[in-house]
Amino acid sequence: MRDRLRFSNQNVDIQSYALHHQDMEQSLRLYFSSDASSFDLRFAGYQPDKVREEMDTRLNELEFASALTVLAAVEGAFRIDYLQRCYRRERDPISKKLRAIYKERQDRARLEEDILNIWKQYANGSSRIIGDLIGAFKFRDWLAHGRYWVPKLGRKYDYLTIYALSARALDSFPLRGP
Repeated sequence: MRDRLRFSNQNVDIQSYALHHQDMEQSLRLYFSSDASSFDLRFAGYQPDKVREEMDTRLNELEFASALTVLAAVEGAFRIDYLQRCYRRERDPISKKLRAIYKERQDRARLEEDILNIWKQYANGSSRIIGDLIGAFKFRDWLAHGRYWVPKLGRKYDYLTIYALSARALDSFPLRGP
């Protein structure tokens, strides 16, 4: 058996990250504003539409980066919970099923097929949230792998949608922390 995975304790708290995202968005808006001290030098010769277009591009990239970070935090929370339930040898039905996966895969359990599937089967009322998370993780995969294909996601995702879903998921499940 492999050694236990050591937790870094550098997990992203999505509420704190929301403040980071808000600060970044406000900073970008100020940077592209004529009130910014560097505006005249940075955007000399630009038409107002071009300045707006660049700002929109940067804000869109911020949306993607923030959504990716929040989804990574959710994945981390579920993976930590999985490992903690296995390491502590908890006796509830979810922990027992997760331990059966651990015997085969140890710390290499698949998020959707293994971990989330167990939650979907054994946690009351979780099916909808897990289904929504799986869809959001398809969006995350598209972001993480370079966005080179046209994704078939079934809905439009943005940072606020991802944040709301992530907060709901983290509040809905009794996840064990490090």
